[in-house]
Amino acid sequence: MYPGEHARTIPDKTAYLMAGSGEVVTYRQLDERSNQLANLLRAAGLRRGDSIAFMLENHPRFFEICWAAQRSGLYYTAISSRLTAAEASYIVGDCGAKVFITSAYKRDVAEALVDEMPGVEVRLMIDGVIEGFEPYEDAVAAHPTTPIDDESEGADMLYSSGTTGRPKGVKVPLPEGPIGTPSSVTALGQLLYGFTADTVYLSPAPMYHAAPLRFCMAVLRLGATVIAMERFDPVEYLRLIGEHRVTHTQVVPTMFVRMLKLDEAERARHDTSSLEVCIHAAAPCPVPVKEQMIEWWGPKIFEYYAGTEGNGFCAITSEEWLEHKGSVGRPLVGELHIVDDEGQERPPGEPGTIYFGNGGQFEYHNDPEKTASSRDERGWSTLGDIGYVDEDGFLYLTDRKAYMIISGGVNIYPQEAENVLTMHPAVMDVAVIGVPNDDFGEEVKAVVQPVDMAAAGPGLERELLAFCKEQLADYKCPRSVDFQDELPRHPTGKLYKRLLRDRYWEGHETKIA
Repeated sequence: MYPGEHARTIPDKTAYLMAGSGEVVTYRQLDERSNQLANLLRAAGLRRGDSIAFMLENHPRFFEICWAAQRSGLYYTAISSRLTAAEASYIVGDCGAKVFITSAYKRDVAEALVDEMPGVEVRLMIDGVIEGFEPYEDAVAAHPTTPIDDESEGADMLYSSGTTGRPKGVKVPLPEGPIGTPSSVTALGQLLYGFTADTVYLSPAPMYHAAPLRFCMAVLRLGATVIAMERFDPVEYLRLIGEHRVTHTQVVPTMFVRMLKLDEAERARHDTSSLEVCIHAAAPCPVPVKEQMIEWWGPKIFEYYAGTEGNGFCAITSEEWLEHKGSVGRPLVGELHIVDDEGQERPPGEPGTIYFGNGGQFEYHNDPEKTASSRDERGWSTLGDIGYVDEDGFLYLTDRKAYMIISGGVNIYPQEAENVLTMHPAVMDVAVIGVPNDDFGEEVKAVVQPVDMAAAGPGLERELLAFCKEQLADYKCPRSVDFQDELPRHPTGKLYKRLLRDRYWEGHETKIA
């Protein structure tokens, strides 16, 4: 199951289509182009277990880069195209990338990165070139379209921010099976969602996120077709379902919200009858939203709960959800345990930290302490989320790991913004928290104790927001700032962030939207 096989059997079938530009890439083209890059990587000295990194928008070359690394036994790190140069350079260095690929669209970031990647030996740019980079197209064209001699399966190594604000790479062992061995996501797709070679999979999310990347790669392993949106638009999304007779798709709950806010006439104008399965994950879905989606599309809505780490996997169908509203499912991978602070398992209905036993293995790259802190003495692992199970074994989430904010399906760790804002001369103390947002589930807010309370007001708020955006990607920055005389801290310095959050979440049954 990989492009080399499909290039022999279905060479002219569409592997993926870029929805905006209409560019089609066949399986023959995907195979030949990924082979060329794989040969370039070998010529550059990369061997099994080495790493590459790339920072791209949803681009036609994205999947050929993934497959070049996947069939070369390499780790590949897809970096968010929304990060700043400083954030990206940390990830490039930490993952040990020897090759870095970007596009002319990210020219400004690339210029700042040129001298900040000492371990990178090859720098390639697509759709143009700047000093310090080679043209991607010319570089790969110099290499053959035939496979390398020592093909083997690689793996992604994606970065998930830690509570300290420093992102950490989630590293799994490289697969040991022969080239073409199906991934676990492929098997789950076939078993749970009916993925086949006839699947038409609509992917509306940024490809650098774990779920879109892994599910698209799983679909391509089967010789099916991916329709990749450059960016999500609710009307265009619905139009694409009808035009391409889409059978499967995956979204985040905020996309449901945006579709539901369309007027009835617009929603009714689009034919979604071909859709067999709509998967959602990444953020909890408000119960009324999911109720409306099931009423609109029928029992085609499937949810799962998992992390980039792959240590466990829970899933739930529409029918099961209607009987257990608010649940994210029962475990299919790993044994589910709800544990209190003393390590004792909690009974049904009682919340605790969610652990998985006998699930997938992972480590946080270059961070043995964080890796160790994610396990207990029994070898169970946790992502730090809080939840409970009901009498039927269905899991419900009730709180965030270490106050992580999930806005529109994107994980945001508040300490990054806190670290920036603390350095502003007008700020005495700051807490960044997630507050309710009807469209995105949560949005980022800063609560600031100013040096001079008399300076508090709209002017200082604008100054602080701009200050943060100069140093961090905009989605990590607060959308608003509130001011107060003093933040609730213990004499030891510990911030009682829950006291701040509770004020904004009053009236909500859980600490998530």
